[in-house]
Amino acid sequence: MTSESVAQFPVTATIKENLTKEFNPSHLEVINESHMHNVPPNSETHFKVVVVADKFNSVKSPVQRHRLVNAALADQLEGPVHALSIVAKTPGQWEAMLNEGKTISASPKCRGGDGSLSSKSG
Repeated sequence: MTSESVAQFPVTATIKENLTKEFNPSHLEVINESHMHNVPPNSETHFKVVVVADKFNSVKSPVQRHRLVNAALADQLEGPVHALSIVAKTPGQWEAMLNEGKTISASPKCRGGDGSLSSKSG
């Protein structure tokens, strides 16, 4: 990430930094999905993270893995991040998934909270 990207997208940069520091991942994706929601342009409020790390070899429960990721991002979750989707895999799980031709599912489009609001046009 360039210094210009860090300046323009500081939350994304901080998420990457925190997850790298905590997990030393072999694969990391931080996907800003804010544009899929009713927020101003260039917002950093909704994210999906894909974290592949050896640390998860000893943590079998997906819930426990998510708790570890949430703990690493506690400051962001208290502040600018409104929603976080987490994919946490061991390197073996990730490799098997790729070998089977599987990919990470795309997130659904925002339905306006409980779905009662009309979707934004555009």
